Amino acid sequence: MNNRGIVIFGGTGDLAYRKLFPALYNLHCLGSLPDDYKIVGIGRRDYTNEDYINIINEWTKEFSRLQYTEKDFEEFKKRIKYYKMDMTNMQEYNGLVDFIEENNMKDGLIYYYAVSPGLFGPISEGLKSANCLSEKKNSLEDKSCCMGDTKVIIEKPFGNDLESAKEIYRNLKSYFKDDNIYHIDHYLGKEMIINIMTLRFANAIFKGVWNREFIDRVDINVYETVGVDSRGGYYDKSGALADMIQNHLFQIMSIVAMEEPKDSSSKAIKDAQSNVFKSLKEVSPEEIDDVLLMGQYKGYRDEDKVDPNSVTETYVAMKLEIDNERWNGVPFYLRTGKKLHKRESEVVISFKSTSEGVPGNNIIIKIQPDEGVKINFNIKKPGTETKVIEEVGMDFCQSCILENRMNTPEAYERLIKACMDSDKSLFSQWEQIEISWNFINRIIDLYKKNSNKLYFYEAGTKGPKESF
Repeated sequence: MNNRGIVIFGGTGDLAYRKLFPALYNLHCLGSLPDDYKIVGIGRRDYTNEDYINIINEWTKEFSRLQYTEKDFEEFKKRIKYYKMDMTNMQEYNGLVDFIEENNMKDGLIYYYAVSPGLFGPISEGLKSANCLSEKKNSLEDKSCCMGDTKVIIEKPFGNDLESAKEIYRNLKSYFKDDNIYHIDHYLGKEMIINIMTLRFANAIFKGVWNREFIDRVDINVYETVGVDSRGGYYDKSGALADMIQNHLFQIMSIVAMEEPKDSSSKAIKDAQSNVFKSLKEVSPEEIDDVLLMGQYKGYRDEDKVDPNSVTETYVAMKLEIDNERWNGVPFYLRTGKKLHKRESEVVISFKSTSEGVPGNNIIIKIQPDEGVKINFNIKKPGTETKVIEEVGMDFCQSCILENRMNTPEAYERLIKACMDSDKSLFSQWEQIEISWNFINRIIDLYKKNSNKLYFYEAGTKGPKESF
């Protein structure tokens, strides 16, 4: 690991407070940060360093995975620095360079763009103008602040469509080496998402039946009980399709459906996932209403910063097929929505029935809020003379075990550490983003030209009654 510090643009935002600093605190407590590792939070607020640390302290107390202690935080806070600046003012980046040099952060930095995509370009340009990027390897005479490889982590959304995604990527590539651009999708850092590969490939009882001969359908559901809250301005330009389906649910689907990677390398895993996206079956204009349903919860148009005539979807149900030997004919149902009846993310693998009248088995992979795996299977009902079949379940609840909760890294904790170690296996790759946006763009185009239906649903329900 050659990273000696992380600079968080958007260091006074909700993501930094709720996720990034608690994750870094956990890494500190585990001894995963070098002794001289520094953390710089950048924001526009007029905070002193002491003010900032006091704020971080309260958020860390509430959201750290590991037990919070004053002793640990006293050591952790020595790493934290606050720097006030206007991220759109190019002149202020020279001061940032001086600040970074004064804090001896010279050995390859991670820049975390915890800001809206509209700021990616100005920040990158400001860093470059201040000679704080190393895409061309600094000479020995160069005394700039960023000796070594400079990495950047960007948050979704990776654009609102294919063209905007390409523009973001082109922009970043003009400043950073391709290998040093990390597209973070925090779902890929979740324990049970990573565990899907182990479940599939390390168990003979599943490995041989994970195909169209035995599997009837696959359901991937990500339900939320909250609305758009303070994100109305962003969400109304994005919608559920771009906010959730194109990244989170597509990534889960690719892990569920991919062929076994040739090896455990990041490239092999990403190649296997990309092949799933390349094999998605094309949709015809006549099929659009059978494969895509859009909904909006009642009251959405009254949310702050939302257009009162908005047709942005807050619910999506999508039916996909993968046109390859393993999956041909097996429907994949992807559903996500806001203001629904429960908060739950899960993958349900439904197997075909062995005979008429006998329920098919299923495997339920629970991602959040509970983590675990439940397997439903059939037995003869005990105590009956005739062969009465009933369904029973075996349930492994990972999140029920205190030891597991304390020892299992949170998604952001795992992903920040992976970036520090130059491990890209848990990050979205540009090829995947481009292929998935290509597919989604075609679907949206068909929807607008041949359907354009929007179904309304009551908050707290399962979504539109017309959903499949």
